[in-house]
Amino acid sequence: MDRHELTQKGLETADYLKILKQYWGYNGFRSIQLDIIESIGNGRDTLGLMPTGGGKSITFQVPALAQEGTCIVITPLIALMKDQVQNLRKKGIKAAAVYTGMLRSEIIKTLENCIFGGIKILYISPERLSSPIFQTKLHHMKVSFITVDEAHCISQWGYDFRPAYLKIAEIRKLKPAPVLALTATATEKVVDDIQAQLAFQQKNVFRMSFERPNLAYVVRKTNDKIAELIHILSRINGSAIVYVRSRRRCKELSAILETNGIQSTFYHAGLEPSVRDERQKLWNDNKKRVIVATNAFGMGIDKPDVRVVIHMDSPDSIEAYFQEAGRAGRDGMKSFAVLLWNNGDPAKLQKRINSNFPPKEFISDVYEHLAYFYQIGVGSGEGHTFSFEIGRFCVTYSYSSIYVDSALRILQNAGYLRYETEPDASARVHILLQRNDLYRLNELTPKEEAVMTTLLRCYGGLFTSYEFIDETLVASLAGLSNHETYQTLKSLSMQHIIHFIPQRKTPYITFLQDRADFIYLPESIYDNRKTEYIKRIEAVIAYASNDYVCRSRQLLRYFGEKTTHDCGQCDVCLKSEHDDSAREKIMQLLKDNEWHQLKDVMKIDAESTDLDYALKYLVQEEVIHIDGDKISLKNNDEYR
Repeated sequence: MDRHELTQKGLETADYLKILKQYWGYNGFRSIQLDIIESIGNGRDTLGLMPTGGGKSITFQVPALAQEGTCIVITPLIALMKDQVQNLRKKGIKAAAVYTGMLRSEIIKTLENCIFGGIKILYISPERLSSPIFQTKLHHMKVSFITVDEAHCISQWGYDFRPAYLKIAEIRKLKPAPVLALTATATEKVVDDIQAQLAFQQKNVFRMSFERPNLAYVVRKTNDKIAELIHILSRINGSAIVYVRSRRRCKELSAILETNGIQSTFYHAGLEPSVRDERQKLWNDNKKRVIVATNAFGMGIDKPDVRVVIHMDSPDSIEAYFQEAGRAGRDGMKSFAVLLWNNGDPAKLQKRINSNFPPKEFISDVYEHLAYFYQIGVGSGEGHTFSFEIGRFCVTYSYSSIYVDSALRILQNAGYLRYETEPDASARVHILLQRNDLYRLNELTPKEEAVMTTLLRCYGGLFTSYEFIDETLVASLAGLSNHETYQTLKSLSMQHIIHFIPQRKTPYITFLQDRADFIYLPESIYDNRKTEYIKRIEAVIAYASNDYVCRSRQLLRYFGEKTTHDCGQCDVCLKSEHDDSAREKIMQLLKDNEWHQLKDVMKIDAESTDLDYALKYLVQEEVIHIDGDKISLKNNDEYR
């Protein structure tokens, strides 16, 4: 079938606007949203570069509703796909998700609903693309187009490379539908690689400027980060996110803020899903002003009035920093992104290189000990899944959990195993009886009747598919404790009245191939990735250390966006107000385009620190050239 036959023809801008108004209540599209929608609507492979908060979801959800068939959305974020499915269903849009951890029967039912049940948007994790079930059902599915979210994951040059994404090009051979690739962070190298890896018919990129005119980027040098944090929060009113790298520090820092009269809560992946949801709601509803969190917090967060994002610890890439910092000021009001930095931070970042890329010998040892741990012999083990307690494993073999975690991720990228660390955030329930048979049941206990009544009252679709449920909410409405509710759900499941799938709290490991005698790590998986990681670490250090070029310009240039103007509001720009006169005096001295002695510049009537910053700025911008003890102008029309 020709790929263009899969695209609905004759759609006009008015059709998309009608859908936008009907389901989202908006009267118009923002920025490049409509350009992307019309491009994919016309059957063209499309890459959209949109910063955090730019409205990526609209660009595939609207055309998915406008076209015949199902839009397949590939995303690695299980928690996010669950949230989006629930939100779409609340709008009356038929949506579903398939991801690692679902039962075979559950997956088959979901995919058949796409074929026969009118599902418009199907979210799927990249690992599921190569499964025989999916590929068999895909053959019978009418696909409008394929959306690749977090598209930078397909590039080995990207900061979050995931080999499973490489399977997408194979899926296109099975189902030749147009592709819409979306990302919030991509360098020029990654932009080209995304289009090549996804086998674009021709290059087609829509870029939304990454510039945030309302967001002031600040790097604050300090030897006392906690004191500086409290000072910043006392000066900037409104909602705040404080990012740290460890779960323990989340709790400690939140307590310190509370002690200092700043309403705070904390969030990390180790908390129970219901606790995470509760704390996020407290923050969303402004009942807690500050949320201290690891990078587990943020995906899918759309709170518009965050006034400041503060990083106590630096992320290990500009991409990650830009994405997290970009959660401030989505309402367009003046906001701040602050990175706290001290002299010890460069060494800490350099240390992460070894912890993220432990020696190959160590990775091989972890693989071998994993086989011992689960008693898997050479030549066996493919397809076996095990619950994995990293603490017990590390105690058994005297390993560091940080290094083991990195080793397992590298083994996963190399195709030896699947390492799932994200817990199922919610339990799932599917009613097995027909509605009439359910009403004829008269042997339920009072607890069972209370739980069933609550389920039917709160959740639609339980008779046709598996639905996520909030056990805490069910318990509250049924007048039972959480433990009683859990036991009652298990009892109903054992009677085959419902099928109850409890939430999974522990990570697990699946061996993707039989145990090998020795492991081989390709250059693309280890050596090249390590080299790129080192470059990203160096870029972060350079950003934080560069006190003479506008922060916004530094970030935009990293992503290949050319700009000739300063933001006028970052710490560098505010400081440069003092050395502008020094810069002008240097330019006045050098305007004859002759070589001058550097010592003559140092005699200029200005503060020595202002002269130093002005010289660094002019060299960085390639306005001047210094050769030993001599200095001259370069030809540079960009100098303002």
